[in-house]
Order: sequence, then structure tokens, then C-alpha cells
Amino acid sequence: MADAVTKVYRSLPSDSLVYLKTLSKSVCLLLVLCVLLGSSSADNVYEMEEFLKREYSLTKPYQGLGSSSSSHWDLMGNAMVTPDHVRLTPDLQSRQGAVWSRIPCYLRDWELQVQFKVHGEGKKNFHGDGVAFWLTKERMQNGPVFGNMNHFTGLGVFVDTYTNEDKNRERVYPYVSAMLGNGTLSYDHERDGRPTEIGGCTAMVRNVNHDTFLLIRYIRSRLTIMTDVDGHREWRDCADISGVRLPLGFYFGATSVTGDLSDNHDLISMKLYELTVDKTKEELEQEEEEEVTVPRVDNMQQFIVVEPEEGMSGVQYAVTALFSLMGLGVLAAIGVMAYGRWKEKSRKRFY
Repeated sequence: MADAVTKVYRSLPSDSLVYLKTLSKSVCLLLVLCVLLGSSSADNVYEMEEFLKREYSLTKPYQGLGSSSSSHWDLMGNAMVTPDHVRLTPDLQSRQGAVWSRIPCYLRDWELQVQFKVHGEGKKNFHGDGVAFWLTKERMQNGPVFGNMNHFTGLGVFVDTYTNEDKNRERVYPYVSAMLGNGTLSYDHERDGRPTEIGGCTAMVRNVNHDTFLLIRYIRSRLTIMTDVDGHREWRDCADISGVRLPLGFYFGATSVTGDLSDNHDLISMKLYELTVDKTKEELEQEEEEEVTVPRVDNMQQFIVVEPEEGMSGVQYAVTALFSLMGLGVLAAIGVMAYGRWKEKSRKRFY
């Protein structure tokens, strides 16, 4: 069979041979394209498109940052703008710095890609404290949580470079963790935020010679965190939490703080992408009907808030007391009248 095919192939004119070779190359190229497109579709589970939203993004050359009314970002504390980065804190003790977006975010599905750098002169276990990235109701508030306020409302993703809890050694630092605040939960600094952590991973980001990146994605009420800190230009899974409910209209920000220990915490860029996702009619209707006002994670005990019964205000108490007295007065008057009539009838019986 093979010999017959070879004879037929050799008997073809030269023009036909050229045509067959060209056709075979085209078929091979088409097959390669189909494979690439198929793998791309397989990776793109949500069938989503990304759109860079410049009004929520912070990139070089940081024009007007913190000084111009046209800038979309505010600078705070010891943060300093350079041509290459925004230095949130220098490698000095007791410093605090931040950048906050001026525009509230009303995107339902989004992805934040952050490029940052943590470096300093301190040796192992003698550096700190870290950097945090936020989407919160409050903005421009100093505090103990990586330079931001405690009891915040919204999402915080922390790159913690120093462990405060010496007893627990199974966790390797630097460590990336996420917390969802509802305005009442407190970040426990002494325990590195473990009681309120909803997910995290180890990420060796300090004093490396390559770029370090963090990805925070929120889509279909699912929070995903990934890291790229090995210099391989590929994302690694860090945390994946479903049932996360975030309200709209919160602010993006980045903060850092140093205490007795210090490091340079440099923010190079924050790029926010709007994700366009194909959603069912039921999903769209549910989004319109359900207005999330307080952040929460479904089926997590710490987010089940028992609302106390509302007590009466001073005015309500006074009005209630007044009507109660009036009611007692009416009852007393009726009682006096009834007693008078009974007494009169008793007197008549004796005459």
C-alpha cells in the first residue's frame, strides 16, 4: 500500500507537488491555531473580557498625584512620589504612608493587579511591618492595621513581612492574607490577624531581584488572590473564597507602616480591570434585587450579626408615659363615677 502511494506521489506533475505541499502547510497551521484557541477558551472559564479602568488605576508617571485636583488619587503621611515608584514608607522607624483613590468603585466584577517591592537593610526577622491593599468604605484614615484604621468596612489584603506570634512556627513569612471587615470585626495584630483571616499563603517577596505582583479578582461573588513572586511571570494560587459579598461604592487604596523594625515599601502600579462576564437572567435579577450594604462571607460564623432589639428613644418614652398616665386617669375617673353611682343606689335601698 505504501509503495503504491509513493508511486502515485512521484508521478504527479511538479506544479501539483507544490500545491500539495502548500496545502499541507496550511492545514498544519490551521490545526495549531485551533489548538491554541481551544486551550485559551478552556482557561477562560468565565468567558470574560478585561478592560483597563484608568480612573481607578495608578501607573507611571504618577502625574499630579496628591497635589493636583485632576489626580484620581490622594497621597498621605510619609508617602513620597519618585519617577519609578510611590514609596509608601522608607526604611526608617515609625513611618506611615498611603495612597487612596478619590473615586468610589461601582464595578461588580473586577480584577486588580498590583506591582510592588519590599526591600531594606534589615536582616532576617529584623524588618517590618508590611503593606496592605484595600477596597473599603472609609478612606484616608490612619490606624494600626498596616497604616489603616481598625474596624474597617470592606476588603483588606495584607502582605505581612514580620510575625508577631512567636508560638506558631508552621507559617512561613512573608505571608499574604485577606480579611473582610464589617465595621465591628477587629484585626488582631498580636496574632497576625489569624482570627479574622479568610484565606492566605506564603509569598517570598522581600529583597528579591525580580518584579513581584499580586492579583485580586472579584467575580460572581468569588474572591481569588494570586501571586507572581518567583520571577517566572506566571500566577500562583493563593486564596479562593466563594460567597463573598462586597457592597458597591468603596475606595481602593494602599497603605504601609513601620514600627521598631522597618523596610522600604514601594508601590509601582495598581491596575484595575473591569471584567465583562456572561451572566444568566437569574443572576442579573438576583444582583438587582439583592443590595449588599455590609460586607460578609456566606456561611461564616463571624459574619452572622445578631441585631439587638431597638430600644425606645427619649421622645418615644415620654409619649408612651404620657399616654399611659392619661389612660390611668381615664380609668380612675370611670372608677370614681362607678363608685358614686353604686353608693347612691345603696343609700336609696335603705330609705
